[in-house]
Amino acid sequence: MCPASTSRVTQLLVNWGHGNQDAREELIPLVYSELRRIARRYLTHERPDHSFESAALVNEAYLRLAHQQPTHWQNRAHFFAVAAQLMRQILVDHARKRGAAKRGAGAPRLTLDEEVALPQVREVDLVALDDALNRLAGLDPNQSRIVELRFFGGLSIQEASIVLGCSPATVKREWSTARLWLQREMKTIS
Repeated sequence: MCPASTSRVTQLLVNWGHGNQDAREELIPLVYSELRRIARRYLTHERPDHSFESAALVNEAYLRLAHQQPTHWQNRAHFFAVAAQLMRQILVDHARKRGAAKRGAGAPRLTLDEEVALPQVREVDLVALDDALNRLAGLDPNQSRIVELRFFGGLSIQEASIVLGCSPATVKREWSTARLWLQREMKTIS
C-alpha cells in the first residue's frame, strides 16, 4: 500500500470511528485485498475440505466489524490486527461448532510457519492453539496479543510495535518468549 493510500485509509478509519458510515463504505474497497491476504493466510493452513473460502471469511469478519460499537482506530495496522483477531474467532467458533472438543477429531488444523511460530511443531489444532493463547493471555496479555498480531495478523515486528505502542525491541523479545512458552505448552497437549 503506498503512503498516500495508507494515510487515506487512516483518515477513513478515524472518520468511521467517529460514526461516519460513508467512510466505512469507502474504506472497504481500499482494504479488501489486504483482508483477503490475511484470510488466505489462515485458510492455507486449514484442512483441504474446510467450508470457508477467503471471501466468506472476509465477509463474516466485515459483518462483525460493521455491527460492533464504533472503534477508535489508531491506524491501519490496528484495523488489520482487529480484523485478524475476528477471523481467528470466526474459525475457532466454527471449529468448536463442528464438535472439535476432542483434539484432532476433524478439527481445522494449522501448519505453523517455522519463522513465525513453534519450531518442531508442524501442525497444530486451531482449537488447541486458541486454548493455549487464552492461557497465555492469563499469564501475559501482551505476549498473547503479540502472537495474535504476528501469527494471525501477519504484522511485522515494526507494525506490531506501533499497534501496541512499544518499541520494536520489546516486541521482538516478547515474541521470542511467547513462542518458547507456546512451544512447550503445545508439546504437553500433543
